[in-house]
Amino acid sequence: MGMAMRKTGSGAGTGPSHGSGDWLTGQLLIATPAMQDPRFAQTVICLCAHSADGAMGLVLNRPLDSFAFEDLLQQLGITPAPPARAIRMVSGGPVEGGRGFVLHSPEWQTDGTLPVPGGPDREGAALTASVEVLKAIAEGNGPRDCLLALGYAGWGPGQLEGEIAANAWLTVPADADLLFGSKPEATWRQALAKLKVDPLLLSDVAGHA
Repeated sequence: MGMAMRKTGSGAGTGPSHGSGDWLTGQLLIATPAMQDPRFAQTVICLCAHSADGAMGLVLNRPLDSFAFEDLLQQLGITPAPPARAIRMVSGGPVEGGRGFVLHSPEWQTDGTLPVPGGPDREGAALTASVEVLKAIAEGNGPRDCLLALGYAGWGPGQLEGEIAANAWLTVPADADLLFGSKPEATWRQALAKLKVDPLLLSDVAGHA
């Protein structure tokens, strides 16, 4: 699976600069009607990395219904088949769609696992791109909560900040329910509900919170 998380490459857009303590790693991006890119309409993205070099995140609510977890394991030669556990699979974004990224609860780690910090009183998450996590899941072990994303969304330096300034995204702290518990078709509305925003009242000129 191997995931090289390049922070260049795009999926969504551009923008204000944040200071070193003000990056949005671990936040959720919620697309507003001002999002012009149809690939990101009504998406919710977990930002796994954000710095002066750019940003990288995974779309949480674009399910891969046509491709089963067992099929992927067979392609990678991972046993047992069928696996002892199955996990939800999503299209994580338009960049490098052949790469797999497991977003998971942070109690399980292996070499190369990237912590995704949570906010105050939030557990946070972790990101693993090696096949080790898939082997553990197939055997019935691995992280408590997880999902598998193929591909990711990436932004160059300042790009994401510009999109936020243009009101294309709202932000909200991630929590386990939004990351792993919600059904994909409900994730966008549930994320907005965290901000007490009614999607019917959003307009393409809505300000961001």
